[in-house]
Amino acid sequence: MQQVLPNTTLLHKLAQYYVLTKPRVTQLAVFCAVIGMFLSTPGLPPLGLVLAATLGIWLLAGAAFAINCLVESEIDARMARTARRASASGELTPAQTLVFSGIIGGTGMWVLYFLVNPLTMWLTFATFVGYAIVYTIILKPATPQNIVIGGASGAMPPALGWAAIANAVPAEAWILVLIIFVWTPPHFWALALYRTEDFRRSGLPMLPVTHGPEHTRLQIFLYTIVLVATTFLPFIIRMSGWIYLTSAIVLGAVFLKLAWQIWRDYSDELARRTFRYSILYLSLLFAALLVDHYLALPSGQ
Repeated sequence: MQQVLPNTTLLHKLAQYYVLTKPRVTQLAVFCAVIGMFLSTPGLPPLGLVLAATLGIWLLAGAAFAINCLVESEIDARMARTARRASASGELTPAQTLVFSGIIGGTGMWVLYFLVNPLTMWLTFATFVGYAIVYTIILKPATPQNIVIGGASGAMPPALGWAAIANAVPAEAWILVLIIFVWTPPHFWALALYRTEDFRRSGLPMLPVTHGPEHTRLQIFLYTIVLVATTFLPFIIRMSGWIYLTSAIVLGAVFLKLAWQIWRDYSDELARRTFRYSILYLSLLFAALLVDHYLALPSGQ
């Protein structure tokens, strides 16, 4: 029998804890928060403050996702894409998951309160409660509109980043929140379409399960129209200039084309492509905001 080295076992265990934080989702959230930090000031924000805020927001986001994995461990065990999570397979006990979430979440709160500012800590903690409790425990199993209503928590990172540097959350920050809020339904429902049977087995009332794929496809298209229109707001209020507007038009046109095809000529492969593109879309859109912020003056100035 092959001997398992202690270091290998430890690394495997640490990797399992890391997976609980849903790293890819966390990275996108933290990226949007960092963009909010840089957009909050005309010049470069203090590097130390950016690093501290990034760490604190990352830790609290990871803690929220760990609680999500804990609450949904039985549901995850019934779904092919989540059955291998340590919380679903039993490799990590509920107590271990809860302690892990408490440690990283508490550390994140300490970092934000003492190294950033109390406003950012309380906003991030409210986001934690909104996602881990309001969305995961209350909304997700109760209504097919869960992803729409619960999307408010997932949309908060730009406001958290803005608050970290400016110690305030002005209208510009809330526009960024609104963009992510409207982006969330077409992003997630594209996934739900090609994972409908997974969600049916889970027992969760996701829109393709409760209202059917045709209705969901139409909703994706309609929400994408609203999303593209919403992305023009930074230019309209002179928060950004032509570099961002051009990017928003090009990126939005691709998203609209995919959403139209999903509605009129659906395939699972198209839904997968749309889901993947939606992640790239949000990343490039926020990157365009950053580039525009430093390379171009807002329109009219």
